[in-house]
Amino acid sequence: MKTKKIPMRMCIACREMKPKKEMLRIVKPKEGEVFIDYSGKAAGRGAYICDDPACILKLKKGKLLHKTFSADIPASVYDKVEEEFFAKK
Repeated sequence: MKTKKIPMRMCIACREMKPKKEMLRIVKPKEGEVFIDYSGKAAGRGAYICDDPACILKLKKGKLLHKTFSADIPASVYDKVEEEFFAKK
C-alpha cells in the first residue's frame, strides 16, 4: 500500500519545514493587495508562515514579506495579517 506524500513548506519566519496544511499562506496576486489565503488555492505568489503567534509577529518586525515578494509591502498589510490571524485565534 502506498502512503500519500505530505506536501511540506518552509515558514518564512522560523525557516522550519512543516506540512502545508498546518501553515498559513499569504498571497501576492499580480494586481492588488496581499492577503491571507485560507483556501490555499488563490492565484499569485504565495509565502507560507507557521500558524504561530511568534512567527506572525516576526513577519512584521523583519519585514519578511518585502524580502519574499521582492516588493514594497505597506505596513497596513502586516497589520491586516496580524489582525486577521489574532481574530481567528
